[in-house]
This record gives sequence, C-alpha cells and structure tokens, in this order.
Amino acid sequence: MPGAASGSTGAAPGPGAASAPVGTVPAPGPAGAPPAPGADAPAPVPTPLHDPDPYSTPPYGEPGPWAPAPPVQHPAATPAHGVAVSAAEAAPAAPAAPAVQDAPVVDPWARYDPWAAPASAPLQQADPVEEDVKRRRGRRRRVLITGALVIALVSGVAGGVVGVQLERNGGIGAVELPQTGVEAPDRDPDSVAGIAAQALPSVVTLHVSGGGSAGTGTGFVLDDRGHILTNDHVVEPAGEDGEITVTFHSGDTAEATVVGRDSGYDLAVVRVKGVRGLSPLPLGNSDNVQVGDPVVAIGAPFDLAGTVTSGIISARERPITAGGEKGDGSDVSYVDALQTDAPINPGNSGGPLLDGKGRVIGINSAIRSADGGLDPEDGQSGSIGLGFAIPINQGKRVAEELIESGKATHPVIGITLDMQYSGDGARVAAEGGDGGPAVSTGGPGAKAGIRSGDVITKVDGRPVHSGEELIVKTRAHRPGDKLELTLERDGKERTVSLVLGSSDGD
Repeated sequence: MPGAASGSTGAAPGPGAASAPVGTVPAPGPAGAPPAPGADAPAPVPTPLHDPDPYSTPPYGEPGPWAPAPPVQHPAATPAHGVAVSAAEAAPAAPAAPAVQDAPVVDPWARYDPWAAPASAPLQQADPVEEDVKRRRGRRRRVLITGALVIALVSGVAGGVVGVQLERNGGIGAVELPQTGVEAPDRDPDSVAGIAAQALPSVVTLHVSGGGSAGTGTGFVLDDRGHILTNDHVVEPAGEDGEITVTFHSGDTAEATVVGRDSGYDLAVVRVKGVRGLSPLPLGNSDNVQVGDPVVAIGAPFDLAGTVTSGIISARERPITAGGEKGDGSDVSYVDALQTDAPINPGNSGGPLLDGKGRVIGINSAIRSADGGLDPEDGQSGSIGLGFAIPINQGKRVAEELIESGKATHPVIGITLDMQYSGDGARVAAEGGDGGPAVSTGGPGAKAGIRSGDVITKVDGRPVHSGEELIVKTRAHRPGDKLELTLERDGKERTVSLVLGSSDGD
C-alpha cells in the first residue's frame, strides 16, 4: 500500500499510529519494489478502538488480535440497501502494514459493512423467494384440499348410488326376488278353483239382439245335443226374428235358436247346432240345500265372461216376483227362490249356481237393487249381496217341458185372487178376471170347497202372507201334487186338501 513500510510483526506501536491486528502478517509488496522511505523506523502501533475490559470479559479482557467494531450501521459509510458495492469494499480488508507517523488513520468503518453482499455475487432480494415458496405451498395446499373435496364428493355420490341400490334391490347387480317355483295346476275338486275348472267349459255367454234392443246373459249346457238353459228375460230381446250368438269358454261361437220360453218361470231353452264335444253340467237337488252351504256362481257380469264368485246360501224358499214391465202381468215371474250372497250382477242372469261339489242347484235370475227394487238384472245396479236363483228342481221340470213341447205347464188351484188385498194371507176374489166366478167350476179349488172371500193363510202348514206368495208356493210344485191349505171363513179356520191341476202358459 503506498506510504506504508514493511516490518516485522510484534513491533511496539507508536503513539498516534493506527493499530493493526496483533499476529497479522502485513501483505508483502511487489517483488523488486524499492523500500519505502523511512522504512528503518519502527511502525506506529494502531490505537485500539476500545479500552481494555476491566472485567476481563473475552475477547476484550486481554490483549488480542484486532477486531472490528460491533455491527452498527455507520450513517456515512453504509451504502443504501440493495446497492451493489465494489469487490474491494465487499472483500475483507487485509491487515494494514505499520504506517509512518504521518500516514492517515484508516477508518475502520470503511472496512466493514454488515449489509454489503459479496462483490462476486449479484444482489438478491429475499422477499420474492419467500413469496414463491409460500405460493408453491399455497398451491400445493389448495390442490390437496381440492383433491380431497373431489374425492369426498365422488365418494359421497358413489356411496349414495350404492345405498339406493342396496335399499331398493337389496344388492348390486341383477334384481332377483324370491319366488315360489311352478306348481301343478290341479286343485282340490271341492275347492272353488276346482269347481270353476270343471264348470267353466260348460258355461256360455249369450249376446242377444233384435227389435231395436240388445242384451247379454249367461247359460249352461244341459246335454250333448246343444240345449242350453238360461233366463227368459235374457232371450226376450230376440223376439221372433232376432239373433242369438253363443260364445263358449274356449272362445268358439255359434248361432242359437229359441226352443221354448216361459215368462212365468223366467226360464228359456236355446239350442246350438254343429258344435261337438259339449260337456253338460251335472244337476243337483235343490231340496237338499241348507242355509249356510257354500255356493259358486259363474256368469258374465257386464259382459265379463267366465267370472267366478262365491258365497253361501242365505235363505231358502224366498218368494219373489220379478218383471212386470208390460203392465198386464204377463211378464211377471214367480219364484220360490234360493237366496245367496255370492255376487250376482247384470249379465249373470241364466248362469249356474253350483254347490260344493260342482252340481247345479239353481239358475241365477234376480238381484235386490240398492233402490229397493227387485229386477231380473235388467238395470245397471250392482250387487249388494242379495241375489236370487230359481231352484234347479223347478228349472229341470220346466226345461224338460220346453225341450219336449216348447211350452211349460203351470200347477193351478183354479181360483182368482184379490191382489189388492192388504191383510195377512191370500184372499179369494169376488169374481174372476173375465167376469166369471172367482172359483173355477170343476177345478181343484171348487172340489176342495173353497169359496169367494176365503182367506188362505197356510200352504202345507207354512204361513202365506200375500197373493203373490201363494202363487209362488203353488208354482214350486208340479201339476198333480197334493196340497193342504189352511183358510179362514167367517172368523173360523179350516183345512182343505186338493190336487193341483195343470194349465198351459201363464
């Protein structure tokens, strides 16, 4: 360094000379350089920057190597933050050689700058680096949070779908519910299903049209010649030249013609031709029927062919009258009926009422409607559990007569009744409908001694409450049957016996 003389280390410092770190070898000058003036004099010792520590606290308690001042910013020498300094200023200053007395004292603050960066490296700012790290960490955190949310959402949806599948189907995959295997179609012959299976092939549906009217009813096969029994009010719309179509349970159809009909019994027989393989229904005995016996009704209510219903016998010998739309009484039917709660509706008319063994015990004919009327199902009122069937014993006799002659005979007493009488019993009218005597001359009633004004109160010991009921009780028998009548005359009761006569027509 110009103006500095080289010398050996350990020289005593001179007064007022700048101090140099003890034990530091001054940097030698360039090779071959001439010695500086005054090199023979000892180099002045630099003055310490602080007094010795009286408490001997290292490193200031004992003399030692020179150390820079504490890192306190020098206001005049410290450059502005972020301003690069030269390499000479940034590099650690070499220990100065002992200077001559006249050499200026080197300012130690110029040698040290705690804020200066090495000259070889450019200045860098720490804040952007920290921001980049924070951003990367933030992005990583956001990515992790977003991924976790997506995974949670997908898991929730998947779990919901699986839960719904498990709730609805009980598992994942194809739904297969437990089911009973195929069973034999055979049923107990005495069950409703067994009875229906046997009877349905013999039950038919009749579609009748003519004279501007049409209707639907039911019938059943009587024999293998094609005779079918049904109600008279079912075939009535056909008249003399109407059309009757019979539909079998198999779906086959055939044209039918009327063999005979009787409005008093509300029975008719039609016949189909050219049909083979007919299976007649077995006929039972209605006298054996008891209240509470199970029954099965088959028909086509509201044109629903092959409808099967079941119930019981609710009552026997229920006197009913039906019809009467013509006003002259020629279409009134008198039936000593079987009452059943098996549902019977319009279209069931003429269908069979079967007992527990599948035998016909009655012909479904009428229902009690909700408005209190008793009609042969010609209205549209539904069943209220009050159905009535013609006993098969009566139906069999009438059917046989209709097949043989086209007409049915009626058992008669040979008297004219006062149908306006409101008292208990059936009173004999004062005169006949044609103006003649009320008791036919030579008839069964006349032979038994019945007179005009007599009130008949019992038939075979069973009470009679009206004229209609007496007719029903009479028609429940065959011509030639013997009846025992209880009557009142002049306040006295007497009993007479008679044999029923026969009359064609109503």
